[in-house]
Amino acid sequence: MGERSTDQDECVYGNREVNVPLLTILHVDMDAFYAAIEVLDHPEWRGLPLVVGSPPDQRGVVSTCSYEARRYGIHSAMPSRTAGKLCPQAVFVSPRMERYAEISAQIMTILEEFTPLIEPLSLDEAFLDVSGALRTWGDAVTIARELKGRIKTRTGLTASVGIAPNKFLAKMASDMNKPDGLTVVPVTEPEIMAFLAPFPATKMWGIGKVTGARLAKEGIRVIGQLQVLDLGALERLFGKAGAVDIADLVRGRDSRPVITHWEEKSISNEHTFAHDESDLERVRQRLLELAEEVGGRLRKSGKLARTAQIKLRFGDFSTITRQTSFPAALNSDRELIACALALFERERVKRAIRLVGFGVSNLVAPDQAVPVQPELFVESSGRGQDGRNKKIDQAVDALRHSFGSHAIKRGKWAKD
Repeated sequence: MGERSTDQDECVYGNREVNVPLLTILHVDMDAFYAAIEVLDHPEWRGLPLVVGSPPDQRGVVSTCSYEARRYGIHSAMPSRTAGKLCPQAVFVSPRMERYAEISAQIMTILEEFTPLIEPLSLDEAFLDVSGALRTWGDAVTIARELKGRIKTRTGLTASVGIAPNKFLAKMASDMNKPDGLTVVPVTEPEIMAFLAPFPATKMWGIGKVTGARLAKEGIRVIGQLQVLDLGALERLFGKAGAVDIADLVRGRDSRPVITHWEEKSISNEHTFAHDESDLERVRQRLLELAEEVGGRLRKSGKLARTAQIKLRFGDFSTITRQTSFPAALNSDRELIACALALFERERVKRAIRLVGFGVSNLVAPDQAVPVQPELFVESSGRGQDGRNKKIDQAVDALRHSFGSHAIKRGKWAKD
């Protein structure tokens, strides 16, 4: 269930090859994606421990790292300072999200050559329902091998693929023989349960670190130990609703379809300061910029927001969130900024701030927004500026799309 080193993919179940039935779900997971792209662009780093994330002398975390770095115990979400102590000779590079998105788009195009039923989970992984492609290709393993080959040929990167009867099992399988792996899950329930039994319980959806620690106190560390519990015992551990889901998952049952499109429920951005920031004007300016970034993404999605929220984290890691709802759904930068700063001013912050964030939720399409009763004295109410603000937002969006997100910046926001 860890990494392996190989120049050729294998079709494995455990440590033995199997005859593969007509399976339908693939989970494609790029290997150390960000780090692999950095090595692709900088061949001199090949074979070196490489960390993508904040520098080791600054506050921040590891985004991902190469397999060479993982041998030192480095992993994603680890503080960069810790990673630097574990491997002082590691190469640290800052993320280049635009480059990663560019390669991701190439990979998604390759996936579309096999099936239109694709559910991206992030830039570097996706589910594919290849049921309809089996007549053309013969079986899922042939599809997976061809898919991996095209990715390697066109991008120079490797992917690991899990093949299974459902999404849950396919995702578990793709992680088994990294990097460059191809793992097949059997289809009968007894064999599926045997496949799942040795996995750590925390590998399952719905079991995070907190629940995993609680299970460990009960002596439960692997899925096999959950498989032998009756529903009553599972209810004591996970509650009545959660127990039913866990009972299905430990037997490899998952009826969720591959979803090719879903509605975005919220949009948010946040920023961690290099040092705890006591200059509140700098915090206000960063909050303003975050609100603009969220506004741009909101308009790009074609949605309006009914609710806005700010997030503040202090030096001791204590965190507060404050939110408010709008009388009418909106996507105007000016109104989002005014809301963000009003929420911030309301808190009368006296402490240095580690992180600031802004987000919107309760998103609706324009035709779903509740209309506001027109006001008699439009100009005096300020709503007469709506048309002008909309044109300004459109012009700013166009400039940033053509010349980059930093092409234009708003001046200092005057306090009322």
